[in-house]
Amino acid sequence: MVGLPARGKTYISKKLTRYLNWIGVPTKVFNVGEYRREAVKHYSSYDFFRPDNEEAMRVRKQCALAALRDVKLYLSEEGGQIAVFDATNTTRERRGMIINFAKENGFKVFFIESVCNDPSVVATNVMEVKLSSPDYRDCNSTDAMEDFMKRINCYQASYQPLDPDNYDKDLSLIKVIDVGRRFLVNRVQDHIQSRIVYYLMNIHVQPRTIYLCRHGESDFNLKGKIGGDSGLSNRGKKFANSLNKFVEEQNLKDLKVWTSQLKRTIQTAEALKLPYEQWKALNEIDAGVCEEMTYEEIKEQHPEEFALRDQDKYYYRYPSGESYQDLVQRLEPVIMELERQENVLVICHQAVMRCLLAYFLDKSAAEMPYLKCPLHTVLKLTPVAYGCRVESICLNVEAVNTHRDQTEEAKKGPNPLMRRNSVTPLASPEPTKKPRINSFDEHVASSAAALPVCMPQEVPSQLPGQNMSSSQKQS
Repeated sequence: MVGLPARGKTYISKKLTRYLNWIGVPTKVFNVGEYRREAVKHYSSYDFFRPDNEEAMRVRKQCALAALRDVKLYLSEEGGQIAVFDATNTTRERRGMIINFAKENGFKVFFIESVCNDPSVVATNVMEVKLSSPDYRDCNSTDAMEDFMKRINCYQASYQPLDPDNYDKDLSLIKVIDVGRRFLVNRVQDHIQSRIVYYLMNIHVQPRTIYLCRHGESDFNLKGKIGGDSGLSNRGKKFANSLNKFVEEQNLKDLKVWTSQLKRTIQTAEALKLPYEQWKALNEIDAGVCEEMTYEEIKEQHPEEFALRDQDKYYYRYPSGESYQDLVQRLEPVIMELERQENVLVICHQAVMRCLLAYFLDKSAAEMPYLKCPLHTVLKLTPVAYGCRVESICLNVEAVNTHRDQTEEAKKGPNPLMRRNSVTPLASPEPTKKPRINSFDEHVASSAAALPVCMPQEVPSQLPGQNMSSSQKQS
């Protein structure tokens, strides 16, 4: 990150990290301010940030180096893929130190500079975020505001913005100007950098509310069946009418309503008497060969699949169907559009709602499949400074409980029973790798040997597992 204080760097850092973790890219924020507070227990005043305060400058540099050491540990030994170095980094000298650190360790660097020259935006950011900082715990708001503005001035004198036209023309970077009014992008070098740029160009900070709810109770819900395309039960229709009253009471300007393309969400939206948009991406998770079955039927007819899904519900893919991991990828365009919009009501399904909720609440892949999203309940999400406030509103219409808790066995972690033919295997139980196949004859022989496990007639015995494409079934 690059930018003066109160320019939204930590907001961008946390939001970007939440997004990257949600799509499956392990990411962590390293906030140098937190290292500084650990090193200097008591903050006295803006004098600490004066450029002529040599002792403080030494401490601040040591804090930055300590954070970089932790970045190296995270990326090299702890399985991290992206580290967000959240600091002002306002001088070329400091950015040069980061570039050298990256070269020494074989890391790529992508700079994100937040530029904002609107005094009202800066003042709002200071009031909403900075005054609640631990630095001003025992300080009144007027004195805190005055001190923080002087702190900004300390940085202003030595601030050297990124210069993609000349000095920094070889760096990969994006300049976010005036909270997304304008962007300047330079030398995007890979897929992840491209996704970061796309994400940053879609987010905004305007006040808004997002409402998430499931469709009204369906006929299949009453029968305990998963998937399918059944209509609403009588109680489901009652919920749809209650939802209409709830929406009217909210008195929202220009509310957009999104549904899936399945009957139960459309019937729920029809009761609102508002225009609505159907998204195929919002359809419920595809249960493949288990569609329109009860869990009891699945356990009886596909016992191994039933056990596999309980072992690792996020990665497990139904035969001829989807996993939660697949669902996250399918829902990424929905998240992007939600970030662009203002007030939206999303009427969707249990697994879909869990994925969306996990994004907004920064829940892990392990937690996601077990988030509670009951029928006939609306979740009101209000974005705040560094996260999202959630309010659960039950509309007092009875419905069946479709939630299944994680089993005690599953809580112990992945089991070796996990199928090997997944697109995203969790681990290999083999002590050594298989030899490389060098000839077509060897390939045919090895495929034939593996065929009994993957023959079409075996599919019914596979339930919640990570499905394989036709080409993968022969490899």
